[in-house]
Amino acid sequence: MKTFICLLALLCMLPTFSFGQDRASNEFDVIIRGGTVYDGSGGASVKADVGIKADKVVKIGNLKGAKAVTIVDATGMAVAPGFINMLSWSTESLIVDPRSLGELKQGVTTQIFGEGNSMGPLNDRMKKQMKDDQGDLKYEIEWTTLADYLNYLERRGVSQNVASYIGATTIRQYVLGDDDKQPTAEQIQQMRDLVRKEMEAGALGIGSSLIYAPAFYAKTEELIEMCKVAAQYKGKYISHMRSEGNQLIQAVDELMRIAREAKIPAEIYHLKAAGQINWKKMDQVLAMVESARKSGLKITADMYTYPAGATGLDAAMPPWVLDGGYPALFKRLQDPATRAKIVEEIRTPTDKWENLYLAAGSADKVLLVGFKNDKLKPLTGKTLGEVARMRGTDPENTILDLVLEDQSRVGTVYFLMDEENIKKQIAYPWVSFGSDAESEAPEGAFLKSNPHPRAYGNFARLLGKYVREEKVISLQEAIRRLSGLPATNLGLDRRGFLKPGYFADVVIFDANTIADKATFDKPHQFAVGVRDVFVNGVQMLKNGEHAGKLSGRALWGPGKKT
Repeated sequence: MKTFICLLALLCMLPTFSFGQDRASNEFDVIIRGGTVYDGSGGASVKADVGIKADKVVKIGNLKGAKAVTIVDATGMAVAPGFINMLSWSTESLIVDPRSLGELKQGVTTQIFGEGNSMGPLNDRMKKQMKDDQGDLKYEIEWTTLADYLNYLERRGVSQNVASYIGATTIRQYVLGDDDKQPTAEQIQQMRDLVRKEMEAGALGIGSSLIYAPAFYAKTEELIEMCKVAAQYKGKYISHMRSEGNQLIQAVDELMRIAREAKIPAEIYHLKAAGQINWKKMDQVLAMVESARKSGLKITADMYTYPAGATGLDAAMPPWVLDGGYPALFKRLQDPATRAKIVEEIRTPTDKWENLYLAAGSADKVLLVGFKNDKLKPLTGKTLGEVARMRGTDPENTILDLVLEDQSRVGTVYFLMDEENIKKQIAYPWVSFGSDAESEAPEGAFLKSNPHPRAYGNFARLLGKYVREEKVISLQEAIRRLSGLPATNLGLDRRGFLKPGYFADVVIFDANTIADKATFDKPHQFAVGVRDVFVNGVQMLKNGEHAGKLSGRALWGPGKKT
């Protein structure tokens, strides 16, 4: 009898327990209703509702009758995982303006840093140099390690998630400074130790930018040694290769050698063939990557969607001029004999270093976009050819004059690439996307210089121009390249897909209207077509406007020690 009473009591409890579970499973913080859902896998879309609780997606399907604090009507809209910017330079802009409107209005929910330079590890000498080099954006340096920096952003508040590679240049500068010299065995070990500390703290791997001094001075073996350490923590290697032009094929070989010997996945930053004489090389590069992938090497690439790159006027100078850093460069430019030698090398075609001035083919295809010196800011938006004619000097001497007068590298856009190659690259399934720019807004300090239009339009341009208008790839495939593919390549925990249990980074956009509006002449223009963005379950963009919250987080590589 006692046993029977206990069983009866238990059975009486079951309906209450079941009802509680059903009610809980039918209540959400956010429901996105009636949208066309793309899950980030590249598969077919489905019309469905998306239920979010706290920071996770918990249900996708028919949520008719379910309740939520916030209900978003997505009828007629695409609902997709938040986009991942594989190459962001928002390291400074997020400190000044954490809203990140330029990218948020394109659906970007995660920014990845670390092309050669990273925001840590830093020593006192490096901190001083960073402070001296600041241009329009001013900020205090309140961190030392790379992990400190990412935590600093999260603590202050940012609109998007952030993660970073360790800059190979930063490691070299920490140990060797800016000099053209080779590390001793002891210094290599110091580099390896710095990499190990940052990998254990959650860095994604090693990022290099090998056309620029002092990275140019590093031998392949130096990079391999750093990558061997990163590989122990499931890290990756990502590189602005040693050449994107005259020595492009050799540069791809070097990247693959590093991947092979360090046993590490590798990615090519902003895949391109720079300079008209090199455009024909793209077919060979694509074939090389395809072959390597079939052999078992994990090689991928990212790109931006424009025919011009952006860097500095120093990318027109031989790397030896920066031996010792920018102070040494400015001193050299004041010596007539040294100056004459530099001019001659700028004018002379070579395979020994990357000369973007010659690759552009004309001084009128070199656009000046960023100066520190207020007296030079009226030149913003003019070509090098225009300024040379205004000053009555030749373009090569104008390059040196401007760098010396501005005491900076001078922000520069170079028109280098072939539109047909851009479409050809987009078609490959292992290519993701990065802006290679900082996220800006058409206000305040940002208006003191002109960015490359990719800062405002890179991702919207893919979805508008290359998907909707030119049909290079399908919409579901483009979304995979912007979300699932980069998240998988990076090893990000539960990011990049719309699936139950994954973090609720979500973008709602109009596939019929999404487009870039920024141009080289008028770059400070937001993209259109993205209506709502959620980051970690919090609405960050509402009806195209910032919602006033900052829910971005620091994300960590798979090797982070807890």
